[in-house]
Amino acid sequence: MAKNKVSKAELVENKEEVRIESNKARRKFQKAPLLTKKEKKALGVGRDEGRASVKHISVPATKVKLVIDLIRGKSLEEAYAIVKHTPRAASPYILKLLQSAEANAVNNFELDKEKLYVAEVFAGQGTTLKRIMANARGSASRINKRTSHITLVLKERA
Repeated sequence: MAKNKVSKAELVENKEEVRIESNKARRKFQKAPLLTKKEKKALGVGRDEGRASVKHISVPATKVKLVIDLIRGKSLEEAYAIVKHTPRAASPYILKLLQSAEANAVNNFELDKEKLYVAEVFAGQGTTLKRIMANARGSASRINKRTSHITLVLKERA
């Protein structure tokens, strides 16, 4: 499946059509057309959000999800307050992630800090470190040390 090469001038001319096509609501099995880096840059895709992610943190995704479910959809200041006062192992990582996403949004894309909210936040399972613990009678049992990847997206409220 070869993709048609499109010049930057053509992209800018058909900007609205391409943006509407890529943002159209679809069913799960109908994937949106993938845009190349050049096309994303010409169309300004991703210029309205601050994004940050962290990989391979040593907290299982199930435990991270307990914290990220609390902040999804909240304003930035409210999310900071929730994360700072949540006594969970994932809280320091999520706090640092919030700060990074905020810095990306404010410094790179000149978004207003007061209007930012947590639009998307999700955690996926990372690599699992497999360890062995000695057991009785010369047997051994497996210990799975799970890790996770977290992604956070901040957007401006309209």
